[in-house]
Amino acid sequence: QVQLVESGGASVQAGGSLRLSCAASGSTFSPKAMGWFRQIPGNQRGWVARLRSDGTDDYAASVKGRFTISKDNAKNTWYLQMNNLKPEDTAVYYCNTVPSTVNYWGQGTQVSVSS
Repeated sequence: QVQLVESGGASVQAGGSLRLSCAASGSTFSPKAMGWFRQIPGNQRGWVARLRSDGTDDYAASVKGRFTISKDNAKNTWYLQMNNLKPEDTAVYYCNTVPSTVNYWGQGTQVSVSS
C-alpha cells in the first residue's frame, strides 16, 4: 500500500522560499508522473507542478519561473522548491500521481505567505 507524506510547510513572508517534501512508501512505487497540488479553503484542489519519469516537468502559469519540482531517486522523495513566494500561494499543498489517484491523497502541508 503506497502512502505519500508531505512536509516542509511553514509560515513565511512574501518573497521568501520553502522546500516541500513528498516521501513515498513502497519500493515499487514508480509512477509515470508525480505532481504537486494545492487547495485554498473553499476552493477546488488545483494542479501546480508535474514531473514525468523521463525527467520533463511543467508548471501552472501562476508558479512558472518560481517553483521547481524534483526527485531524489535514492529516497523515493519528490520536492517542490518554492521561491519568491506570494500571499496568493497560501494553501495546503499535496502530492499525488498525475493524473491523481484517489487513495494516495495525504494530509498535505500548510504554506502561509504573509505580505
